[in-house]
Amino acid sequence: MANKKGKGKGPGNNVIALNKKARFEYHIDETFEAGLALAGWEVKSMRAGKAQLTDTYILVKNGEAWLLGSHITPLNTASTHEVADPTRTRKLLLHRKEIARIFSRTQDKGHTCVPLKIYWKGNLVKCELALVTGKKLHDKRATEKDRDWQRQKGRIMREQNKG
Repeated sequence: MANKKGKGKGPGNNVIALNKKARFEYHIDETFEAGLALAGWEVKSMRAGKAQLTDTYILVKNGEAWLLGSHITPLNTASTHEVADPTRTRKLLLHRKEIARIFSRTQDKGHTCVPLKIYWKGNLVKCELALVTGKKLHDKRATEKDRDWQRQKGRIMREQNKG
């Protein structure tokens, strides 16, 4: 009997693409969940895990939110009859109040909105967005130091459990 959640690269993994740089570069203030307006070939490519979120950002224009700079590599089997643009601007589906909140917060100096991850929610593709402020160099160093300590602590615990 097949496990329904067992698809993907791990147990119950529904994440398609992750923006790892975002958590290192920014302080996350608030997160939102948005739907993505996609073409059929894009959904098929995402099922194959061919999406990237590096250097991606969100733009709010004319009361609509847009995902810019994301890259979805087309599959040769899925987009045969259609010209596939891997870096096209994709519309984010959000409530009007959420868009207004994101727009007003991004007008403040030092604030921006970035995507954190693209993931499956049932059979729908969702994008987790975050309102963020940039980290200073010393904050990044502290983050790195904390990450190293967590790794070290894990090693020590493993050594203790073996012996």
